[in-house]
Amino acid sequence: MKPFSFFSSLFTALCVVFVPISPAQESVDPSRLTIIKEYDPTKLIPFHISGYTGESDHVLRFDLEVAGFKMVELERAAYKLAGGNDGAVRGVLSDRNNAGLFNKTFNGGTLRQQAHALADAVVLALTGKKGIAQTRIAFKMDTGRAGEIFIADYDGHHLLPVTADKVIVAAPTWAPGNRSLYYTAYLTISGVENTTILAHNLGTGEREIVARHSGLNTAASVANDGRVAMILSKANSPDVWISSSTGKNLKRLTETRDEDESSPCWSPDGQWVAFVTKMGGRRVLAKAASGGGPIIRIATSGVLNPSEPSWSPDGTTLAFTAQMGGFSICVVPAEGGEAKVLSDGEDPSWAPNSRTLIFTKRSGGKRTLSLLDVPTKQVKDVPAFSGSSSQPAWAR
Repeated sequence: MKPFSFFSSLFTALCVVFVPISPAQESVDPSRLTIIKEYDPTKLIPFHISGYTGESDHVLRFDLEVAGFKMVELERAAYKLAGGNDGAVRGVLSDRNNAGLFNKTFNGGTLRQQAHALADAVVLALTGKKGIAQTRIAFKMDTGRAGEIFIADYDGHHLLPVTADKVIVAAPTWAPGNRSLYYTAYLTISGVENTTILAHNLGTGEREIVARHSGLNTAASVANDGRVAMILSKANSPDVWISSSTGKNLKRLTETRDEDESSPCWSPDGQWVAFVTKMGGRRVLAKAASGGGPIIRIATSGVLNPSEPSWSPDGTTLAFTAQMGGFSICVVPAEGGEAKVLSDGEDPSWAPNSRTLIFTKRSGGKRTLSLLDVPTKQVKDVPAFSGSSSQPAWAR
């Protein structure tokens, strides 16, 4: 499919901001052995930091609190990190008995990048899981009567615009490799206004139309193999459809004339698509095999009105929004079962670690983004942007 050339000049000018940033380089003392400790993921890890100043200190504390750590006084800490940030960020990690776990120095890049890298090293050493401090997010931000798509580091820094259309936009989602975004925009092309699903190359700025059929075109979700699930109403009712990455080989997955589907999301193995539908007059979560087959209800016992499912990268859990008076972030086993309410909020999206969620919080008439450590329910707010922010999507 040809690039959406009407916007190419604008995004060619912007594309230079999307050059990937090189991570900080690591220098390790070989005399120190990194030891992975067993821990209870449902409990906050008591932790103490010393020796850091300014931005490096703030970044380390933020990253580790997002990862399920709790900053405490030295005498209460199970683990401690001592170091500095004079030109390069360095750290010695040890336990309460002063047994050394690692001694690392990160140089190259910015001090902020180095601090993120050190935080990830701490998380890996103590939990055995890869950290998320060097990941990115995409989201929608209101900029007046319309909105635009932005990307940023997961903590809200290095904010970069993706769109500048001054139209209604929605539902950004990352493609495999994190080099492209898919999203919906309400565009006028050849004098005709309609919702349009676009694939946007962040390196070149070029956009391609993936879906612009009669009726509704929205809610794209991209599988790990590049296939796209989306909501189209080209057959007179909103149903789940599947296509190739470019919108070709279109196949209808659901056909429920009286029950509008919404919010499709892929299982990590690409075998299933979960979505929202109605059964017995009630909104429920359901799934269907991506190759076709019956619609299977996913039980969310204990909560009502589920929407906006997000499938964890490890395949075990669905996060979703429940509407019971207000909006709540919930999780349920991927096969269905008893749902757990975690926090007020909506629009959940999983981090690559299958432990952390980013979501939208409503406060004082404005929407902001927050981060949730699922096992401990600890919430950290992303610093507020100038406009209301919503519909976050975590890069893979």
